[in-house]
Amino acid sequence: MSTRKVGFFRFLLLWLPSLIYKFIGDMRNFMYENGILKSKEYDLPIISVGNISVGGTGKTPHVEYVLRMLKSDFKTAMLSRGYKRKTRGFRIVEADDDYTLCGDEPLQVKRKFGDDVVVAVCESRTEGVEKLRELYPDLNVIVLDDAFQHRRINPGLHMLLINYDYPISKDHVLPLGRLRESKSNVHRAHLLVYSNCPLKLTPIERRLLTKEVGVLPYQHLSFTSVLYEDPKPVFSNAKKLNNDRLKDCNVLAVTGIAHPENFVDMLMQKSKGVVHIPFSDHHAFSASDIARIQKTYDEMGAPKVVIVTEKDAVRLRTNKFLGDKIKSSMYYIPIKIELLCDEEEKKMFNNQIISYVRNNKRYNKLYNNSL
Repeated sequence: MSTRKVGFFRFLLLWLPSLIYKFIGDMRNFMYENGILKSKEYDLPIISVGNISVGGTGKTPHVEYVLRMLKSDFKTAMLSRGYKRKTRGFRIVEADDDYTLCGDEPLQVKRKFGDDVVVAVCESRTEGVEKLRELYPDLNVIVLDDAFQHRRINPGLHMLLINYDYPISKDHVLPLGRLRESKSNVHRAHLLVYSNCPLKLTPIERRLLTKEVGVLPYQHLSFTSVLYEDPKPVFSNAKKLNNDRLKDCNVLAVTGIAHPENFVDMLMQKSKGVVHIPFSDHHAFSASDIARIQKTYDEMGAPKVVIVTEKDAVRLRTNKFLGDKIKSSMYYIPIKIELLCDEEEKKMFNNQIISYVRNNKRYNKLYNNSL
């Protein structure tokens, strides 16, 4: 059967479920926007970082960008649901937690920022916010991770991420496409960010992307790219590895993230060669997974290293199936977000976030985005 026929039959199979999913989402948003369902507002600044499509937009690095900006001047907290953790309810994340207690991304953030940022997890965002306010009465701002669809809270500032590689204008609602809700709901965002852009984004591309998303007068659109830093050891018995040494190495890339293509491409450019073993997002590595990784690694030519993503490193650190030999060759690559604009525009972007927090001792919307 041809690819075109497969695509056609897939469309027929998933069109109706997608239409039903879209209708339910549209009705839910209609009820929130018309006061039938109530959103809660709080007397301290709340920033939401989320997306409108599933996976791969870089929420955690963008959350870290915001936290890094705020932590020096404000008592800052991050609240996440703690995806795939094995606990329930509200929990303060500690740096020595196992990822199963809180989720890999919250633990990554806590280990990176330490005491500078309070990190908590809770399935209910309203309960989480109220617990944080109770425990930390001097709190100045809460950053909500992956909360664009969690409408029980009405944040003062919504940052919405759109993956450059997966434009929403050409996508469909789940399960036919990757959208969590109708693309028209982009209007709820204050800051729009095209993430995972190439470092050299042309002016023509910027104009086309701006036109595609349909930026409204109260919205600010920015473009970001990922910066990959020097590899760091996952375990203490690994020697230091910099990008100069990496050029001569064969790399076994192990990924458990939504879209590993850019990560693998980067490794191919920085190393002698790459063998890639992909796993699903937030994958819990089993004994058989580790045995497969070990076997593949043993068959590779020297010099060789294992490179994992920063998020995978959080899950692998406590993996009981890893042997000392492979631990001594395992590294992760830290990433940061880079705004693709001049210094003046960067300052404007950052100031919108800082000014919102500074000027909103009590709840106050940054923009009036009622349509």
